[in-house]
Amino acid sequence: MYKKIAIFACTLLLSLPLLAQDNVIDEVIWVVGEEAILKSDVEQSRLEAQSMGQRIDGDPYCVIPEQLAVQKLFLHQAAIDSVQVTDSEVLQDVERRINYYIQQIGSKEKMEEYFGKTTTQIREQLYDMVKNEYLISEVRKNLVKDIKVTPAQVRQYFKGVPEDSIPFIPTKYEVQLFVINPRVSVEEINRVKDELREYTERVNSGKSQFSTLALMYSEDKESAAHGGELGFITRMDVVPEFANVAFNLTDPKIVSKIVESEYGFHIIQLIEKRGDRINVRHILKKPRVSDAELTEAIMHMDSIMMDVNDNKFTFEQAVSSLSEDKDTRANYGIMVNKNRESELYGTPKFELKDMPPEVAKTISNMNVGDMSKPFVMVNDKGKEVVAVAKLRSKVNGHRATMKDDYQDLQNVMIEKKSAEKIESWIREMQKKTYVKINKDWQNCEFNYPGWIK
Repeated sequence: MYKKIAIFACTLLLSLPLLAQDNVIDEVIWVVGEEAILKSDVEQSRLEAQSMGQRIDGDPYCVIPEQLAVQKLFLHQAAIDSVQVTDSEVLQDVERRINYYIQQIGSKEKMEEYFGKTTTQIREQLYDMVKNEYLISEVRKNLVKDIKVTPAQVRQYFKGVPEDSIPFIPTKYEVQLFVINPRVSVEEINRVKDELREYTERVNSGKSQFSTLALMYSEDKESAAHGGELGFITRMDVVPEFANVAFNLTDPKIVSKIVESEYGFHIIQLIEKRGDRINVRHILKKPRVSDAELTEAIMHMDSIMMDVNDNKFTFEQAVSSLSEDKDTRANYGIMVNKNRESELYGTPKFELKDMPPEVAKTISNMNVGDMSKPFVMVNDKGKEVVAVAKLRSKVNGHRATMKDDYQDLQNVMIEKKSAEKIESWIREMQKKTYVKINKDWQNCEFNYPGWIK
């Protein structure tokens, strides 16, 4: 099963052209270096932006060709610098995008019909697009990697900025979690295993297709939507217990043994192997926790917290010894922000919107140092657990100050200097690069006027 931080991130929607638009009457409208920009390239990008509700600021027949021209400059620089990206990371991104579109459109067959191409053809076109995105990203990183600012520079810059232009820092929280897992009965575990054995027998006997059973019964809803298929993955994309079985499968006709992981119980079917990557289907079933078992876990947690309140041991000692959340136990329960869309990703700081909803609701009105009553939450493995939250720190929303928010202000200044560096580089590259624009496409107000010499 995919590690949750890698599943269907919104950042995967990076300008996929409408692959089906092959009927546009074509002509070369720009030439940048040795690269041509076609009228069909512009039309495809315009239609894609329209289909995704993206607003183009200005005339699309001016804005889009210039954006494509800038991309050509970056790709030219990537070739000069011999920038390399690995096939494995590109291919993983391609498969995630294909899986996303299958999920959105409804099936692989519907996706092929929508784009008017086979999945293989879509994959090949996506590969070139994604690789170019990665190359451009690497060139941009190389251009700004040496940009640094000192505290004195940050202080001087923001001294002259009007107060209402200083960044507003939302309220940030640091939270510690103490988690225990409710006991699941042997009878419930056996029930789940019996279901999976029944599915295996139905596939092996030819009564049912694995993909049909996954669609109907798998509790991994993201993969169930397309027959349990995960797309091409490496060992690093899945938890070890799953990988150890999936990567040892050799016969697509054979269903794996039952695999237990932190997500629940799985059966797996091989689809295809390509080097160190595989594509498999799986069915996930999760044992149910009864109300009685949840109540028992809450009472157990209450008992532990009574001892903490009686100073028999500290909250941190209880977490280190008894918490069953392996991600936080070794760090005294301190949560780490795993929301990749958050500017706080990878730190112990959270805005409420980045927290699990049950935690956010629990700590929103707590004071620093307070410990909550036990509550039930769904963890990032999709399982019900019993937790107690302790509010470790809280910094209320405010205008940024050098004293409390230097890192945020430094980042703002670095972003500004990076943008200036990129803009300066583009203007310099315009002078050095051969550019020819069809006369019918020259009557534009470009962001970078140097295209027409």
